Amino acid sequence: MNTKRYQHDEQYMRQALEDARAAGERGEVPIGAVIVVSDGQIVGRGGNRVEQFSSQVRHAEICALEAAGRFLGDWRLAGATLYVTLEPCMMCVSATALSRVERIVYGAPSPLFGYTLDKEGVLQVYTKHIKNITSGVCADEAAELLREFFRRERKSGEKHGS
Repeated sequence: MNTKRYQHDEQYMRQALEDARAAGERGEVPIGAVIVVSDGQIVGRGGNRVEQFSSQVRHAEICALEAAGRFLGDWRLAGATLYVTLEPCMMCVSATALSRVERIVYGAPSPLFGYTLDKEGVLQVYTKHIKNITSGVCADEAAELLREFFRRERKSGEKHGS
């Protein structure tokens, strides 16, 4: 186990929280993600862009994975870690695994769409490439961003999913 990585989880999650705040300011559900390679460099960042592109696949994780692939010139992100403020959905966990990401670190749990809702074990085919999944890093802060966003949205009458 590389304890140095774990010591920096909060630092990288704070970067993902910045992207989540930026997404919220754009009117998106405030979820952010960063991709970090083994030397500690952030090579991809993303915030939700579902509303902007009217696309159900423009989740923060997908945006960060694509940015990392462009930066590195390779879709294979072997040895990388995905930091995301909300538990990834099944689509994002699958894309992360297909990208050969080694580790996922997330903040708040997602009771609606989180991958842990996969009680049938469908994702086991994909997640075998992911060596470690860590939850709860900066979870309170990530959850509060989401609660505040949806409070504002309810007051304004807007409709968003997560």
